[in-house]
Amino acid sequence: MKILILCSGGDAPGMNRFIYNLSKFNEVYYARAGFKGLVEGDIFPLDKNEAKKFKDEAGAIILSSRYPKFQERKYFFKGVKNAKDFDAVIVLGGNGSFHGAKELAENEVNAIFVPATIDNDVENSSYSIGFDSAVSQGVYAVKNSMPSINAFCQACLFEVMGRKCSEIAKEVSKQVSADYTICEEKDLKFKAIEKLIKERRNKFLGTSIIVRENIMPISEIAERLNNSFKEEVVKTQVVGRLQRGGKPTNKELSLVNKFSDAVISLIKSKNFNKQVLMDENYNIKILDF
Repeated sequence: MKILILCSGGDAPGMNRFIYNLSKFNEVYYARAGFKGLVEGDIFPLDKNEAKKFKDEAGAIILSSRYPKFQERKYFFKGVKNAKDFDAVIVLGGNGSFHGAKELAENEVNAIFVPATIDNDVENSSYSIGFDSAVSQGVYAVKNSMPSINAFCQACLFEVMGRKCSEIAKEVSKQVSADYTICEEKDLKFKAIEKLIKERRNKFLGTSIIVRENIMPISEIAERLNNSFKEEVVKTQVVGRLQRGGKPTNKELSLVNKFSDAVISLIKSKNFNKQVLMDENYNIKILDF
């Protein structure tokens, strides 16, 4: 069988392990940079040795992209034409990628969707590839920065990824027992945060504050908070791309194996046009598009 794999949207740690696991089929190809490569015909045989070399690394060896043009009919149908050269097309990505895979399935392409986004916000799935690794990097950043912050009884704003989803911020905050978490604009209670920092400084303690990105630049938050102090008390740290680029955790790789095993089973049984998702107990659940 001829299998095509593509990654769409933001890369997520664990994608490379999934690609490696699927490379065990005889004929495996990839669309370079996701739907863009599918439309433009940038489709190549997967190098199994390369897939093996990077199987435990972050990133996406077959590249990924955000490609809004795929929503335009003339580009979409170019993609459909190329996709029909394959017995199955596997799409890894977030909600936008899901809709792309669903449309392929609705146009007689044998498609399978797998949630892969650090934001962990794919509808109907309690887990998506990359989330545990992204959280791990956020925890690492906080735990390895706070000793220095504590030494000066300062505060630090740690900005974590998530776009408009607060799952990463909430989980990082929980794992490090953060002193305050800003998940939404309503959490920007400057007087309350200032009071917290002052109370902790009076006890000779530092303050850890987790901030979800895209609420307000943390430099602006820090500037407003620092206006209440005679010195620069509030520091900032953007965890940022560490959350995409950190090595996948062992838990991540184990969950990726579950996803890929389910996909391989579907391909072998020629059971297509499915979403391979995960429930809150990390069990695979398979839904139709």
